[in-house]
Amino acid sequence: MLNDLRIREFSKDEVKQLNPLQLALVGDGVYEVFIRNYILASNMSLSAHKIHVKAIGFVKAKSQSLIMHKIEDTLTEEEEYIFKRGRNAKSATVPKNADVRDYRMATGFESLVGYLYLIGDFERLQFILENSIAILNN
Repeated sequence: MLNDLRIREFSKDEVKQLNPLQLALVGDGVYEVFIRNYILASNMSLSAHKIHVKAIGFVKAKSQSLIMHKIEDTLTEEEEYIFKRGRNAKSATVPKNADVRDYRMATGFESLVGYLYLIGDFERLQFILENSIAILNN
């Protein structure tokens, strides 16, 4: 499903040269679509507003930080490198409703998602996205 949406395939070397905040931007979009799809599939009678409200619980920095704390030990060396680059990236701003540590962890998570998407590792991406739902539903 996810690979049908890509405009072009990037090599690992190309993706590693991207700024981690660029990866996070892509990862944020991929994760948001995945979560909205999950919520819609769970209850197709929800209004757009209710889907949005439910999605906030999954995509907020605190939730993404929790996901990273739970899956960090399962990352490959390469994935850990990408996550840490995202986590340590200097962002110009931090949302007023987010803790700085949670926001940095969330940026690392989004960078990882963006990386996996851009290199086309959809099996690993699916594994991480499905685990994120399992973690947040417990």
